Amino acid sequence: MRLIFGLVLVVGIGLAGFAVYMARDFIGGYQAQLDAERAARGAIIPTVDVFVVNRTLRYGQQITAEDIRAVSWPETAIPEGTFRTIEEVFPEGERKFRTVIRAMEKDEALMSVKVSRPGADAGVSSRLTQGMRAFAIRVDVSSGVSGFLRPGDRVDVYWSGTGVNEVGVTEAITKLILASVDLIAVDQIADSDRAAPTIARTVTVEVTPRQVAALAQAQASGRLSLALVGAQDETTTDAVEVGQGEIIGEINTPKAQSCTVRTRRGAEIIETPIPCPN
Repeated sequence: MRLIFGLVLVVGIGLAGFAVYMARDFIGGYQAQLDAERAARGAIIPTVDVFVVNRTLRYGQQITAEDIRAVSWPETAIPEGTFRTIEEVFPEGERKFRTVIRAMEKDEALMSVKVSRPGADAGVSSRLTQGMRAFAIRVDVSSGVSGFLRPGDRVDVYWSGTGVNEVGVTEAITKLILASVDLIAVDQIADSDRAAPTIARTVTVEVTPRQVAALAQAQASGRLSLALVGAQDETTTDAVEVGQGEIIGEINTPKAQSCTVRTRRGAEIIETPIPCPN
């Protein structure tokens, strides 16, 4: 009887130990899964819906609701000027299309700087910033940087004409009148993706109303020339003015004419000033 009791006790203790071992493994596995889930949850990046284009789009093409779709985009990396709702893309009461003014690739975020206003075409007016105006400047091969200008570039505008220099002398001068002005069209081309050089007759710049008046006056009273600004150049240009005298050097002013009469007195020669004959 004691033998049976002892055997049962040993078996019971063994089963209890096995149960504890299995429970510990189960709890350990559950804890590992819970930790993994917490880690994965912490790695999830918050997202918001942003509209992207379904296909490659080039300048002048129209965008409708069929050309875009909403995708999840990391909330901390949203490009500026994106659209989050269909009402932002096509507002109520407006025509249900926009026009491409900058090329976009498939799955690229739709941004306001790359499309016209709702229902508008790809003309120059769709690219003007609020409060700005478009002004056309006459150019040729030399004043237009040999045809290498294209929409989207920035230029410095120089005026050449006759003016008064710092010492009050009238002479031919050239001066910088506007710096880093945005080009929005070359001739009748407003496509900023156009890469081929064009010998233009006019370029259109985006300026304020006051700058329009300054450019109109400068163009009427002299000659305008453009200098291309580098794409990565963020320097500020100070006032620049160069006169003809600075280029050719100081103009030599003739010395006042002096007339004398020489008289010899023994070994001494005396010079006596006299009026010069006309």
